[in-house]
Amino acid sequence: MPELPDLNVFSHNLEKVLLHKQLETIDVPVKKKLRTPEKELKAALEGQRLESIHRVGKELHMEFKNGHVLGMHLMLHGKLYLFEDNNEQKHTICTLLFKGGKGLALTDYQGQANIFLDPEPKEAPDALSKELTPAWLEAALGKKRTAIKKFLTDQHNILGIGNAYADDILWEARISPFSVCNKIPSAAIKALHKAIHKVLTDAEKNIRKHHPDIINGEVRDYMLVHNHKLTESPGGAAIQHVSSGGKTYYTDEQVEYK
Repeated sequence: MPELPDLNVFSHNLEKVLLHKQLETIDVPVKKKLRTPEKELKAALEGQRLESIHRVGKELHMEFKNGHVLGMHLMLHGKLYLFEDNNEQKHTICTLLFKGGKGLALTDYQGQANIFLDPEPKEAPDALSKELTPAWLEAALGKKRTAIKKFLTDQHNILGIGNAYADDILWEARISPFSVCNKIPSAAIKALHKAIHKVLTDAEKNIRKHHPDIINGEVRDYMLVHNHKLTESPGGAAIQHVSSGGKTYYTDEQVEYK
């Protein structure tokens, strides 16, 4: 599943191609997860100019001139493709065709990716927002007895972090993913706060540099622990992994607080 760094780059690259273009048609061949009737989507969006594309958590939000927003969640296997005039992608969930012939297709062979009109505001802070301070993080963790990795990946707590980047963040902070949230000391929480910002911003820089036009897929080449190609961390420790709702990668360099 694309996470915060991937989606930031996707939104930037999509804006380069689609910004200020007028949407001629939106079509939804796969409607099983559609929250808003296609007729309402068409009435709200067709004929409108696209004003911005930005990431909100793990979603992409496309804002149009009349104030309506089309939200997209790629889920595990959703992909975005640009096309000219006619979409030839298989497993298409929806297509947006803009004036001049440029189009965007959302696909998913599992049919789980979805779109929705005017998403509700999120209550949790974004992982890179000013609201996510060390003090906020310490107060939030102090109320939880769950494992820290579960906390980080729960979008009701923090927006944008998924399974893969949670592993690298926790390794950077030297905190075991199995640590109990309210047992983590203040010094370690400060290290965690710094690690969140460092890992996510470094990843985005790497993706922009080495995959400058990317709008789909997951780039994991630069991950230091959550990387199936590696057997050791940069510190030389063996990388271990367990499977539980997705693989968790970790090393013995990380302290477990319990």
